[in-house]
Amino acid sequence: MNILLIKNIKEIIKAETCPSLRLYGKDMSSFQSIKDAYLIIKNEKVAEIGKMSDIQISKLANAPDIKEFNAEGRFLFPSFCDSHTHLVYAESRESEFVDKIKGLTYEEIAKKGGGILNSASKVNKASEEYLYDKAFERLEEVKSYGTGAIEIKSGYGLSVNDELKILRVIKKLKENTDIRIKATFLGAHAIPLDYKDRRNDYVNLIINRMIPQISAEGLADYCDVFCEEGFFSNEETEKIINVAVKYGLKSKIHANQLYNSGGVQIAVKNNSLSADHLETIGDEEIDVLKDAFTMPTLLPSSSFFLNMHYAPARKMIDRGLSIALASDYNPGSSPSGNMQFVCSLGCIKLRMTPEEVINATTTNAAYAMEVSKTHGSITVGKPANLFITKKMSSYSFLPYSFGSNVIEYIILNGKSQ
Repeated sequence: MNILLIKNIKEIIKAETCPSLRLYGKDMSSFQSIKDAYLIIKNEKVAEIGKMSDIQISKLANAPDIKEFNAEGRFLFPSFCDSHTHLVYAESRESEFVDKIKGLTYEEIAKKGGGILNSASKVNKASEEYLYDKAFERLEEVKSYGTGAIEIKSGYGLSVNDELKILRVIKKLKENTDIRIKATFLGAHAIPLDYKDRRNDYVNLIINRMIPQISAEGLADYCDVFCEEGFFSNEETEKIINVAVKYGLKSKIHANQLYNSGGVQIAVKNNSLSADHLETIGDEEIDVLKDAFTMPTLLPSSSFFLNMHYAPARKMIDRGLSIALASDYNPGSSPSGNMQFVCSLGCIKLRMTPEEVINATTTNAAYAMEVSKTHGSITVGKPANLFITKKMSSYSFLPYSFGSNVIEYIILNGKSQ
């Protein structure tokens, strides 16, 4: 039996006996922690947590395989959960980055063949093996920044074969990493050029061919739709997610990124697991989201990269909403999966406190991808999914020190990485 004793921990963040499934409003401003602490991992699970003054070394003396880690001056956090990414793509899109610098808008770039359609063209030309190798590199990178659970969407295929290709890559990633992965089908990401003048045919392709085959192969956990002006209408969105639910795929919705599209109302009405983006959201949408099953998920890295306005997180939390934060890792609008930087943006741009961003990237993000039983807190009996920081003065140093990787040691599923 392998035992790991982590001792002299400056503070264990979110050391919870009975972890909450999700946190709302003012409850996001605090969490349980233990200072001057120790943690024991046995059989890949958290076996014991406590203060150093209470540790019983004699109980461990006869364990032949015990290993020790002296975490003096360091903090122990639960792994980040990143509930919204597009991590499987073929190539970067820095040429569009230059277009943005020159003043072109997101919509203008899309109209000239850039954006999602650009990535779809590159995926079409790439092999499954190439996509896997590139995605695995990105997955290893986000792991190094503390991510222990991640949702990955398709959506850069936009054809039966290419959507299946991306989802098969995600399935292979699941089989070869300790990061917990949830797969989302996002065939309704954009209308392909071939279907520009017959969008109904493309919606029917999603409904009649893509969803049934994806379900039959067990390739996705969720179905997402980009419900936005210029992409998929409210009616098309409901039509797609209603069929997806019949095939066992719960819904998520890209909502209210560019316009007040009505996507929030559709998400709540249909008990979607999350409504993501929400940069354009008003009082009506906030009221609709109160006490809803749907988790509002904000993606500040996208606003940062596109130089667009940010979702009103402070207002939403003050009005009593749950908030999750995610990276939106993708080649066009958020080419980074660094959840430490997401925490920094949460504080700097969304005016959230360090406690709120920690809860938004752990407990609430775990809810938004249904991994609360294994992630989101450090709790006895849960698998050990956590990271140990470098020496820091306080846990607020993590969002404060944007651009720095403060992590020294990573454990996923009880295994050192």
